[in-house]
Amino acid sequence: MTTTAHPLTKHAAIQHWAEERGAKPACVKGTGDRNDVGVLRLDFPGYSGDQTLQPISWEEWFQKFDEEDLALLVQDETAAGETSNFNKLVKRGNA
Repeated sequence: MTTTAHPLTKHAAIQHWAEERGAKPACVKGTGDRNDVGVLRLDFPGYSGDQTLQPISWEEWFQKFDEEDLALLVQDETAAGETSNFNKLVKRGNA
């Protein structure tokens, strides 16, 4: 495990990392339209996303992820050795 952020681009690795933490694929309400899910997020249990996030399928999440050429920066553990939920979507070229 690592305390520094590292990029994930493979769908299976991203889904595994998220599901280990109970996170579900989501988008920000009101940012998309009929043909676009909008701004991607991961919805973690116990956070206040229910007012601002809308659940979507992994298929929809990964379609937008690939269309936008994104990478997910993640941290596996905090400096204290606890499981980290830190994540940030960035352009692959910046990862």
